[in-house]
Parts: sequence; C-alpha cells; structure tokens
Amino acid sequence: MPVAVYEFPLCEKVRNYLRLEQLFKQLEHSAEFDNEFGSIQFFDLLFTILDLLERLDIRTDFIRDIDVHEKNLVHWSQHPNIDSAALDATLQKLHKLLHDLKRTNKLGSSLKEDRFLSSIRQRFSIPGGATSFDLPHLFCWMKQHKDVREKDIKLWVEQLNLVRENIYLLLQFLRERSKYEKVIANNAFYQGVVTEKIDLIRVRCANTEGYYPVLSGNKYRYGIRFMNLISTEDGSESLTGPIEFEIACC
Repeated sequence: MPVAVYEFPLCEKVRNYLRLEQLFKQLEHSAEFDNEFGSIQFFDLLFTILDLLERLDIRTDFIRDIDVHEKNLVHWSQHPNIDSAALDATLQKLHKLLHDLKRTNKLGSSLKEDRFLSSIRQRFSIPGGATSFDLPHLFCWMKQHKDVREKDIKLWVEQLNLVRENIYLLLQFLRERSKYEKVIANNAFYQGVVTEKIDLIRVRCANTEGYYPVLSGNKYRYGIRFMNLISTEDGSESLTGPIEFEIACC
C-alpha cells in the first residue's frame, strides 16, 4: 500500500531545517532542466535559499547541533557493540563540517557578491519580473551552450554545499532518534504528550484513502486530527472512524 510521511516540526529551528531541505531538493531537480522555464525556476529557488540564509542565524544552529552530536558519538564510542568504523567516519565528517563552519562568517555570502546573480536577483522578487525585456542578460545566458550553463550552475550550487550537507546530516540524525510505532486515532483524533526531547513528529499513513493529518498543540500536548481531502456533501472535512497509522516522535 502506498504510504505518505508527514513531518511536523515542534520548534522554529527544525522548521527552518525542513524548509531548506525541501528547497535544496527542488534546486537539485531544477538544475537538471534544459529549458528556459527550468532555468527560471532554478534561479527563483536559489534566491529563496539566499533570502532565508540572510534572515536566519542558521550557522549558529549548525554549530550547536554538531557539537551536541559530536559529544553523543564520543559517549557511544565506549559501547562494546558499537560499529567503530562507521562511528569514526561520522565523527570525521562532523569535524570537517564544524571546521568549515567556523571558517565561514556568513553562509552564502559569496553568491551575494556574484555580479551576474546580483544583477538579476532583485527582479525575481517582482511577480512576473523575470521576462526577456526586464532581464535581457539573463535570457542571453539561457541561450548559451549547455556546457557553459552547467558550469555556472555547478559553481553556484557548490558554494551552498556546506549548508546542504549540514541540513541533510542534521535531519538524518534527528529522524533516526525514533522509530515508528503503530497507533490508532479513535474518532480520527490522536493525542500525545510533548517531552523536552521531541523536536519533530513524523506521521506515516496510507496515501490512497483520501485523508491527511493536521497537527496542533502547545508545549505540553499535541493532537493529530485526520481530515478528508475532499469535503463531504455537508461541507465537513473531518473524519469520524478509527484510523490506524504510524508515528515517530524524534
């Protein structure tokens, strides 16, 4: 049965991590397009990532999280059944990321200084601003040979590798903190208790039944209600029957 995974962050830091992760995945996908519309989508995503990096102090969050994971791994290294080779490889990766982060003052700053990107970025904030008469030099770039464009795109994306690698690794650590367990939402509603260690709630459920989960709550409790994708005849979106699903509190 096809399943879908819904992720609900419980803090602003994880919310920012998830947003950046999705943007990077979209950026990687759009970089493979070989047409004008794909190129416009690529630049739009690139500038959205730069906007987020300028507004957020994501570098500080990265350093704090890596430091915590590093200490945890050193602690686990004393366990007799630990895979020493895998642990050492992960520790080396963390050391490198931390070293690179401390050498970087502002993530993405090199792209902000790129003359070509700077000349087109402002127009992308205007609805419909990326047109041939607004940005003739952009459309000139789009008409260049594929090898030229791919070389430029590779250079721009590589300058964000440090951010992407941190996002992917830290979210991997977070998701691996908890395994899924089967539960039942009576009357399509499930309630749980928030602990200090929960930063992310993952819900895995059937993707062909026409319903989806919605999370609400506070710092003490959370509730998951399942809603109909299509409203019933009386306009209601709420479900009433019991729903079995899987949940992981990370």
